[in-house]
Amino acid sequence: MTQLPKPTAKTSNFEITASPQFAAWLAKHHLSLAFTTYQTNRLFFISCQTNGRLKFHERLFDKPMGLYADGERLYMSTRYQLWQFENLLDTGEKYGECDRLYIPRTAYTTGDLNVHDVVVDNAQNLIFVNTDFSCLATLDPNYSFVPLWQPPFISKLVPEDRCHLNGLAMVEGKPTYMTACSATDTATGWRNHRRDGGVVINVEQNEIITTGLSMPHSPRWYKEKLWLLNSGTGELGYIDKGKFAPITFCPGFVRGLAFWGDFAVVGLSKLRSGAFTGLALEERLNAQGNTAHCGVMVIDLNSGQIVEWVHIAKTIEELFDIVVLPNVRQPEALGLQGDEVQRLVTFPNSGGIVTTKPTVKRPSIGQVPPVAGLPQAFEQPKQPVAIKYQRVYHLNSTNTLDYDALTYPSIKQRWQTQPPKGELFGISAAVEGSLVGFVIAERVSSETADIISLLVLPECRRQGIGTKLLVYLERELRQQQCQQLTLSYQSSSLTEVALEPILQKLQWQPPQIQLAWGSNAVENREFRQTCKWLGSTPP
Repeated sequence: MTQLPKPTAKTSNFEITASPQFAAWLAKHHLSLAFTTYQTNRLFFISCQTNGRLKFHERLFDKPMGLYADGERLYMSTRYQLWQFENLLDTGEKYGECDRLYIPRTAYTTGDLNVHDVVVDNAQNLIFVNTDFSCLATLDPNYSFVPLWQPPFISKLVPEDRCHLNGLAMVEGKPTYMTACSATDTATGWRNHRRDGGVVINVEQNEIITTGLSMPHSPRWYKEKLWLLNSGTGELGYIDKGKFAPITFCPGFVRGLAFWGDFAVVGLSKLRSGAFTGLALEERLNAQGNTAHCGVMVIDLNSGQIVEWVHIAKTIEELFDIVVLPNVRQPEALGLQGDEVQRLVTFPNSGGIVTTKPTVKRPSIGQVPPVAGLPQAFEQPKQPVAIKYQRVYHLNSTNTLDYDALTYPSIKQRWQTQPPKGELFGISAAVEGSLVGFVIAERVSSETADIISLLVLPECRRQGIGTKLLVYLERELRQQQCQQLTLSYQSSSLTEVALEPILQKLQWQPPQIQLAWGSNAVENREFRQTCKWLGSTPP
């Protein structure tokens, strides 16, 4: 069949390096890979060209995350839609050098549910992990979603991301195992259990079968084993008698897992945000003098060795999901911009792709609407959002647990080993009635108070909220005749960029470094302590 001409793809602002034999590995196994990166709104394809060199093809979508390959069909979750891609090419047909051309054929509008893993069951139903509502769900034309199952510890379906339910493993076409970052039932409660609160849940038995994981993702049933990525430790492994058995350490936050033959294909992300700090992975990398990578690794399941890899630098720092495309040499996808998606047409007995003639673009009357499915440029609000700060009274070891999701370090974990010694002072920050920041101090003597928790939600940072929380706290303690305010914290990349500039701006004392020695280098901790003299009268 005649090959159609294909336009040259544009390049992006990122750098890709690969192991010398990565392209040869793809060619040897007659496959290509696809992966998503929601951080830069891209769907990527990796393949081997006829000249033996790697080829990277990308398309823009709005926050692409979960990815699932089913024969010649591809499914992908985005910010508020689930996309179904179809292959436009007949057997033996090519589009340029491309032998698999995906078109975004159908979009299901679900609303912003923070959808993670997507799969198709043995009845061809599209099933997805509804992370914001903490449930497993499917589609229905009359609703945004229909719940199929929720963890036994989730009391109600509300958009609060209570446990960060994220991964789904199918066994014989049925949903069987799921991963969550915690077994909590409060709004964003999982954030305080990232280090060891992760669980695996058996859907059919409706019970937790594994605990003690660190932000687990991407469970997959393969060769009679339940594999998963223990993301917070950077490890690939499987569940053996209810315990996680790691086989490989990867230098990054592992997320996105696929298999082919005796190999696992794993996605890696850098430790970019506050959600990734304080993890064993960070400590292990620091002890090795290493940093987290973003990219893809191919791991031999028999030896646990990393045999091939791709590193991605500069703009892209996070990957989410990855799939293997068997018997596909050079896949591509039509994007939502440009005229290819408008002009390439197929129909029964068409003999392949038909290219329609270009249409005359007439000037629009009024504002040009945005393209659904494409990321939209962020616009700062014209009017600043009003943030309300106020004292929270009568705090104690019981009612502070209601604020646990807004505390860092976790107030719940603190009370388990350190019951309150004195009066608690809390200052909250709220936008339209919803809390976005919270600071708690404990008065340990008549003249001294310790800050024991400070948190601003990630989406509300860089607005001066943390600074103002401390300003209002200092003012309140001055009025209570407190003379000194102290703060101890574990040093990390997050505290260096988010906390210490605030302390410096508010003229706190330079932090003093204290080391807490563990049994080995990995367990060593660096703590910093600082204080501020409040004086005896308000400013």
